[in-house]
Amino acid sequence: MLWTCLAANVLIVESLFFLGPSGKNELLSIARFVGLHAALLTMLQLVLVARIPYLDRRLGMDRLTLWHRWNGFGLLWLVVTHGLLVVLGYAALDGAPAARTLMALAGVPASLLGMLATAVIVLVAVTSVRWMRKRLPYELWHAVHILLYVALVLALLHQALETTTLAGPLPGAYWWAMWVAVGTALVYGRVVVPLWRNLRHGFRVAAVVPEAGNAVSVYVTGRRLDRLPARAGQFAIWRFFEHNFWWTANPFSLSAMPDGRTLRLTAKAVGRTSAGLRQLPVGTRVFIEGPYGAFTGAAKVRRDTLLVAGGVGITPVRALLEELGGSVTVLYRVRSEAEASLLGEVRNLARSRGARLHLLAGPTAPPISAALIANLVPDVAGRDVFVCGPPGMNMLVLKALRQLGVPRSQVHWERFGLG
Repeated sequence: MLWTCLAANVLIVESLFFLGPSGKNELLSIARFVGLHAALLTMLQLVLVARIPYLDRRLGMDRLTLWHRWNGFGLLWLVVTHGLLVVLGYAALDGAPAARTLMALAGVPASLLGMLATAVIVLVAVTSVRWMRKRLPYELWHAVHILLYVALVLALLHQALETTTLAGPLPGAYWWAMWVAVGTALVYGRVVVPLWRNLRHGFRVAAVVPEAGNAVSVYVTGRRLDRLPARAGQFAIWRFFEHNFWWTANPFSLSAMPDGRTLRLTAKAVGRTSAGLRQLPVGTRVFIEGPYGAFTGAAKVRRDTLLVAGGVGITPVRALLEELGGSVTVLYRVRSEAEASLLGEVRNLARSRGARLHLLAGPTAPPISAALIANLVPDVAGRDVFVCGPPGMNMLVLKALRQLGVPRSQVHWERFGLG
């Protein structure tokens, strides 16, 4: 539905463009056409991160975020190409050097706003390249990323002042109606829904429990939690007001099936925020965004299930084990049994629900290969498979499932390194 809606709007906008007036020369016409598509990609970019519940439940925020990343690089190239073509087009029109034309355009308000927006987009793109992203503190990277909203305002002002692309009342009305719809979706998903849920439920820390493997579980309670649309396998973005700065947030999976009274997250101490959870005072106020994710039982197409977890990826898998019916088999890969978080709970759940648990612990344990899965779960092709673990393990498991002929519709995996 998302791609059909996008394609329909692209077709309408392109039709309105070609029915309108042409540019002053061929380069400027192409520049306007490229700029129009850069704006469309910007709208898509905002929809992908609007956290619209309808899309999140069906696609998962991990997939939407992955599309957002790649769409962002496409947007970067379109914006840069648009700017270059504008400069070259006016340079050819005036018979002047490109550098002089660039300086002249900087004196025009509409063009200057576009240049500033482009500069911000380039800065954010550079800091989002993988090797750069790994070297920046998350807080700094996030602060730079927030500048995109500044770029958005600059780009909208640029479009408002540059009135020649979609000339006429009808094209202009359609264009700005699209922006209003996208802006409404963004404000609804990112502001209205989180504020309403937190005001309604009043989340607070109820208990903090140390776990094996240098992990900790945090129990969160609140009002009328039975009305919170949370499912096993989902995650939320958590802010603990008396633990960190209000803008510091981290995604953690729900490590137990929501019971209408409490929510539980389990995190391993791998960073400042997760390590500090052990010192959380009971009663600490919590601001929650979510729950999000399509890594839930709603994605199942078969009765029986194989759950594959690696390391702290056991947290959503443990919650799913509590909820799912049918025949369930669990493969749990860890470095050592001593580091296996929630292992006691998983064993008890497996025993009470008649599920089979295979603990693959230590350096001598075989890798999760097609041969291993076929040996432990001979009927895997007839099961739904949920996979959550480190990226390397995920890739190995997905490759093995393809080799075993498991249909893609039966394979569900969490792309975030949660916890």
